Amino acid sequence: MHGKKLLIAAAWCAAAWNVRAAVQPHALFTEGAVLQRGVNLPVWGRAKSGETVTVEFRGQTATAVANPQGDWKVTLNKTEAGGPFTMVIRGENTLTLTNLCVGEVWVCSGQSNMEFAMARLGGWKTGAATGQKDLQKANDPELRLFTVPRQGVPEPRREVTGQWSACTSQSAANFSAVGYYFGRDLRRALQVPVGLISANVGGTPAEKWISRRALAATPGLAELLDPPPAGGGPKKGKKSASGVTTLYNAMIAPLQPFAIKGAIWYQGESNNKNPLQYQTLFPAMIKCWRDEWGQGAFPFLFVQIAPHKAMSPEIREAQLLSWQKTPQTAMVVITDHGAAGNIHPAAKEPVGARLALAACAIAYGEKIEYSGPVFKQLQVGDGRAVLTFEHLGGGLVARGGALKGFTIAGADKHFVAAEAAIEDDTVVVRHAQVPAPVAVRYGWANVPDVNLFNQAGLPATPFRTDVE
Repeated sequence: MHGKKLLIAAAWCAAAWNVRAAVQPHALFTEGAVLQRGVNLPVWGRAKSGETVTVEFRGQTATAVANPQGDWKVTLNKTEAGGPFTMVIRGENTLTLTNLCVGEVWVCSGQSNMEFAMARLGGWKTGAATGQKDLQKANDPELRLFTVPRQGVPEPRREVTGQWSACTSQSAANFSAVGYYFGRDLRRALQVPVGLISANVGGTPAEKWISRRALAATPGLAELLDPPPAGGGPKKGKKSASGVTTLYNAMIAPLQPFAIKGAIWYQGESNNKNPLQYQTLFPAMIKCWRDEWGQGAFPFLFVQIAPHKAMSPEIREAQLLSWQKTPQTAMVVITDHGAAGNIHPAAKEPVGARLALAACAIAYGEKIEYSGPVFKQLQVGDGRAVLTFEHLGGGLVARGGALKGFTIAGADKHFVAAEAAIEDDTVVVRHAQVPAPVAVRYGWANVPDVNLFNQAGLPATPFRTDVE
């Protein structure tokens, strides 16, 4: 009886809303918004059931009729960068949205290292002066910021609250530092308006950022939805893992199908305890976002976990493998910007800069090197292990002295610190106690001490040739 009353109340509320509803666009369509250039633009919102809604923008007019649930959507033809423009939305009422720009739109998401705000840089000795100085200069009316409220819900939502704001010292202070630096550098490179949508929650694993449907459809991941009870005893009724899919439901699903160029991502620390699962989970999450957005394989650029005493090399390997098997992605390596005792390294500017570099290459087709050296092939013989690499970036470099960070092993898999040297475009690794090497590892530690770069100034990713 109680459930029936709730249904009646819900139906009454929906009917009452429709009676007095005014046409209203989704929150992403507010004054100051940035719309993606060069693609068809979906525009949607709510109105009274059966209400005719007309959207006018840059000489285009599109019309839709709200469905019985009060939802409407139109699609505008692709348009070029510029602004400011005005959008008029007409139904039984009329809304005029001013100061809209057309340019490049990126989603900035992940856990605490992406969430880490510009204002917090002042709290660290390293980078504090830089952060405060950059905030003073963070005034760019064509860099626009939108922050999605932090929340999780059990089922996908269609609506979100928030508003666009021009980048100022005040608005940037509480925005993602990595996101800000990425957007700033992208603005400099492209010279068009840039919109950043920040959707981050610290301390969260990737299974919170993927849909229930994607988890259920991916072999090996469905178990995340209904985990076995603690102690192996009988179940006392099904109970989904706390928080699984909830951030996707509340913070990502409501953004779809807003037209975007791509996404930047900094997360993985909270999946450190299960890196093997992350090899499947992370690519599945990327596929989920792309499938649900309906824009194809949009660029997805992510940051490899920084050196830290609690972060294993296996989680970095999981990210490397995810990059190598997922098209239209790039991985930013930051082995030179970690902090053994601080899970939140203060150097956010180079992270944003390297993400912007990757965007210029992957998303915008610039013929530039965007990655440090990546292991390609191992050849052994005469007591030597010879490594070849991709992403040479003009040539290999040992930054700051002799090459370090390599270990070598024979058939017994006992790894010892090795001598390593650059010879032409290869690295030769050897050790007197390993006359017949079979495997080499580089940077294989929680806090790797490494210095292999390319001439483009980008560090090599840690790796092992004996991938299990």
